[in-house]
Amino acid sequence: MAKNYVLVLTGNTGTGKTTVASYLAEHYHIPQVITHTTRAPRTNEIDGVDYYFETVASFPKNHYLEHVTYANNQYGSSWEGLERAWSKHHIIAIVLDTAGAVTYARELGEQAIIIYLTVSNIDNLAMRLVDRGDDAREVKARLSSDEYVRDLAVPIGIKSVAHIIKNDDWNKTTQQVDAIIASLE
Repeated sequence: MAKNYVLVLTGNTGTGKTTVASYLAEHYHIPQVITHTTRAPRTNEIDGVDYYFETVASFPKNHYLEHVTYANNQYGSSWEGLERAWSKHHIIAIVLDTAGAVTYARELGEQAIIIYLTVSNIDNLAMRLVDRGDDAREVKARLSSDEYVRDLAVPIGIKSVAHIIKNDDWNKTTQQVDAIIASLE
């Protein structure tokens, strides 16, 4: 029986974490762990597909491996979500901020494969966020947040285990992701 792994896609906002998760689903049928949040859905986001959209009252009723506050909203991943995803495939993916990635590395050890995404030109992040449909005022607030600054660098807690991918060229990014998947098969 194959060992269960979770690909933890982390890095700053706008670096391509969701795009890489979509690539993994399309090319490898790797399911994404659905996480929970108290933030409002963006246009075209669907409850139970993109996130479990929670209320402030319902959020604490889940069993979390990790949870954080980011831009004044709660985010978390539940143990049940991991098990549901592993029932579909022995490799699963999750998109987390760097604090969540550190928790996964600590709690799951070698089962957590950390992929830290970054870009060469940080100034392009604001444009990426607006292009994906984020409100310009929210983008400005997010780019001045403590969490944004924290996620600009690989945290010490994952520095020795993270695969660092500079997502400037999509072909190079997919080649690096493909190599990581090949190492787990």
